[in-house]
Amino acid sequence: MTALSIQNLAYRWPRAEHDTLQIEKLSLETGESVFLYGPSGCGKSTLLSAIAGVIDIPKGVLHVNEQDLSSLHGGARDRFRVDHIGLIFQVFNLIPWLSALENVLLPCTYSQRRRERAGGKSVETAKRLLDELGLSTPALASKKANELSVGQQQRIAAARALIGRPDLILADEPTSALDETAKAAFVDLLTRECAAAGSALLFVSHDRSLEHHFDRSIDFQDLNRSALP
Repeated sequence: MTALSIQNLAYRWPRAEHDTLQIEKLSLETGESVFLYGPSGCGKSTLLSAIAGVIDIPKGVLHVNEQDLSSLHGGARDRFRVDHIGLIFQVFNLIPWLSALENVLLPCTYSQRRRERAGGKSVETAKRLLDELGLSTPALASKKANELSVGQQQRIAAARALIGRPDLILADEPTSALDETAKAAFVDLLTRECAAAGSALLFVSHDRSLEHHFDRSIDFQDLNRSALP
């Protein structure tokens, strides 16, 4: 099954003079990992917002797991997102007063599908992911998100995206707060977990030292035919 399919996507922010996105074609197959690189400000995050259904785009041009996101509205789109898409943001969007473990479990709280795909053992799965990410001690797992370092918060965001084996994971500059050694370990874990779960991974970054970890890499400036100057 195709995890992501884009055909003739154009998007312009309100009051902008030029399209931010003009993408003729992009697809990811189930379990495939793709590294998308390009400089800051070229529209990469806008593309991820379109794929996640955060911004409105024309119907029929973008499908996730064969579902046209633009045909869904309001709560239906939100439910589809939590069921099928794992998100790792540049700004991690953790709930600051919840513990590390509670933040990881959020998708299973709101999605029966993710809960079932965690094997009915959401807490055990969350603890395993935290262990893989070096956050396994009870003291760390029980700490509130706002008491953790930036690097620790970033790894919690990754575990939250991975739990429940979503069909597609979108990662927006997820290694920006990590040192070089931690970056490689993080990307190895992310690609390994996605492969084991059969999740497609679209990893966006300007750091091309990471691209050898992925099945293929794409230059966003070649992909996007935007009229931006």
